[in-house]
Amino acid sequence: MWKFNKSGPLFFAFIITTFFASAQHCQWKVSGVVKDESTGQPMEFANVYLREMQTGDITDSLGHFSISSVCSGNYHLSVSHIGCEPIEIFLPVSGDTTITVRLDHHSQLLNEVTITREAGKTTTQENQSLSTQRITEQADKNLGNLLENISGVSTIRHGSGISKPVVHGLYGNRLTILNNGIAQSGQQWGTDHAPEIDPLSANRITVVKGAGVLEYPGNSLGSVILIEPGKIPRDPHLHGNARYFYESNGRGNGINLKLQQHAKLLAWRITGTLKKSGDKRTPDYFLRNTGNEEAHLAVQLEKPIRDNWSADLYFSTFNARFGVLRGSHTGNLTDLEEALQREIPFYTEDHFSYSIDAPHQQVNHHLLKAHTQYRITDQQWIDLTYAGQYNRRKEFDVRRNNRSEFPALSLEQFTHFAEGRYENNFAANWKLKTGFQFQQTQNTNIPETGILPLIPDYISTEYGAFLTLTKSVHRATFEFGGRYDIEDRRVAAISTTIPRKVIRYHKQYQTGGALAGASYAIVKNWELTYNIGLAARNPEVNELYSNGLHQGVSGIEEGDPELDSEFSVKQTLSLKGNISEKLLIQALVYHQQIADYIYLQPQDEIRLTIRGAFPVFRYEQTDARITGMDLSANWQISPRFSINAMYSYLHGHDRENDIPLVYMPANNLFVALNYQLPKFGKFQNVEIQLNNRYVFKQNNLLPEQDFLTPPEGYHLAGLKLSAERQWSKFRLQLFTRAANLFNIRYRDYLNRQRYFADEPGINIISGINLSF
Repeated sequence: MWKFNKSGPLFFAFIITTFFASAQHCQWKVSGVVKDESTGQPMEFANVYLREMQTGDITDSLGHFSISSVCSGNYHLSVSHIGCEPIEIFLPVSGDTTITVRLDHHSQLLNEVTITREAGKTTTQENQSLSTQRITEQADKNLGNLLENISGVSTIRHGSGISKPVVHGLYGNRLTILNNGIAQSGQQWGTDHAPEIDPLSANRITVVKGAGVLEYPGNSLGSVILIEPGKIPRDPHLHGNARYFYESNGRGNGINLKLQQHAKLLAWRITGTLKKSGDKRTPDYFLRNTGNEEAHLAVQLEKPIRDNWSADLYFSTFNARFGVLRGSHTGNLTDLEEALQREIPFYTEDHFSYSIDAPHQQVNHHLLKAHTQYRITDQQWIDLTYAGQYNRRKEFDVRRNNRSEFPALSLEQFTHFAEGRYENNFAANWKLKTGFQFQQTQNTNIPETGILPLIPDYISTEYGAFLTLTKSVHRATFEFGGRYDIEDRRVAAISTTIPRKVIRYHKQYQTGGALAGASYAIVKNWELTYNIGLAARNPEVNELYSNGLHQGVSGIEEGDPELDSEFSVKQTLSLKGNISEKLLIQALVYHQQIADYIYLQPQDEIRLTIRGAFPVFRYEQTDARITGMDLSANWQISPRFSINAMYSYLHGHDRENDIPLVYMPANNLFVALNYQLPKFGKFQNVEIQLNNRYVFKQNNLLPEQDFLTPPEGYHLAGLKLSAERQWSKFRLQLFTRAANLFNIRYRDYLNRQRYFADEPGINIISGINLSF
């Protein structure tokens, strides 16, 4: 057995090591203050942790913290607070260090500046965001369902797994969604076509609810959704997080992994997601064939070329299969009439299954973006961007003669996009943005269906240019802008008459847009903002030339080649601020008039085909008016208790026919009571939330405007528990949510499958997020 020898070399080495260790500078202090990014006020009970030393502090009533006996070296400082997006700072220490940390405490409530690379306000457009923490706690949701947490945003669904966002009553082609700055291009014209975007690849999701965002391409009539992965932090070490969730209803599982590093030569980030769920269950029965399978990947690379020149590359791939309720597809008119009256849908099974059979959808979407920025000076720069997208959609119906494995709809789309942008921050607080954009889309039907295509082949080429100016004067900000677009569209359609022949259409559109806005700080902590925007939207190919059975509406759609472009005027007025720094309020009212509004009108006809009997719908135009209001409030009753509330009101009217607009969201109210503990044992940022969402009955509708009267209003109670724990170099976040806590039976007006089945019942979701 080896014995310690004081006269030996090991003892000498021990003495030398002890001497040098004691000689290190371990008397430094890391201190600072944590403030609310929105209000600038100090934040009490924020947790500050120096990872390498495994020690930390909690901020006092003035937001101050102090960590003593810190050695010289490189550290990772983690700062977190209940309801905030936690941040991590790479902090070299070679002496006493003082820093100021700003946490985003009210990202879901108050207006944020989306572009943060310049100081000061850059836009008068109203926007609200979801942070990474909120995205993580709802990792089971798709993009549409996730955005319901923002006031003024609803969801139009096709069952439980397919949904798309609705902002101020508009969705689909009237709502632009940008994935890392690129307008999402796919088959978004159908109500059953969900955006092919993985929300777990984003660090932040922002909804711009103003009167118009002129710098982005697309057919937006006022609102834009930004999916932002964010820049890779300048930290040379490997970091990442792993997320896992399980949901009881549908027995769904999901895992997401993100790794990133800002190495000297190349910064990189990779994100992957896998999800799988089976049949959802209402309080009384299983919803057969409502499972889904998803596999997504995103890769982000950033390269500094020179001090003033950088480049980045982004690639994402979205791949999914979505089941469609089997009982929503019937074979003839008699079955359809019975299905509309049944309490339990056709083909309902009394057991759970992961299988996905016809009808179902299979979608694949790939995006590649290359971008470079050259800074002429600190105040002006040039951005160049190229992006390519590939979209593949297949829809499978229940078909006779064992042909269900052949798609009834098979579409392939290639999109190319290029942009040159110039920005300049002039003297006297003037800010200029201008740019030129090119986009070409080629959409093709793949000849494997054996039936006539619903929409024809086409090639669309678009050119656009924009210019915006922003001026800040003391307590006021003014914004002006304009946009001009040209589109050349060539279509090859198949005739409806026999013998079949190809009919070619060639149309050119020229549209423009304009924006004026102003915001003014009335008094301390209160701001008033007004916007007015003019925009136009060209009719889409499906609205002009549809001819066939559409799986999403279970009906035959017919387009009208003579449709005109839509023209919109939207006005918004918002007021936001706080009272005694305890009550935060934001109110937004909007009024939008759309000339030649395009909608799908049911016809007085049932058409018999070899695939069954189906009602006929035709695209028509009218003049529409949409008015509404979004209210948000947060009341901090005490340091541990707070109440959040959101209310959305919307009224849509067909001015030409003096009747309501169909498919408008019902008014809704959301209230949440939060109890927060900065520390509980070894856990931090413990939060308990009780919430309730009440959706009113959609009374603004005539009985003859729908197959069934709108369903009754409903309450959905929810519960959320979350906590965090610092564990050596890892940070652990645990959460549990309960949706439809009391397992109530209800149907939602904006769910196209409400004609056939109830909504899912109680769902318990548990998850874990491990950051390192």
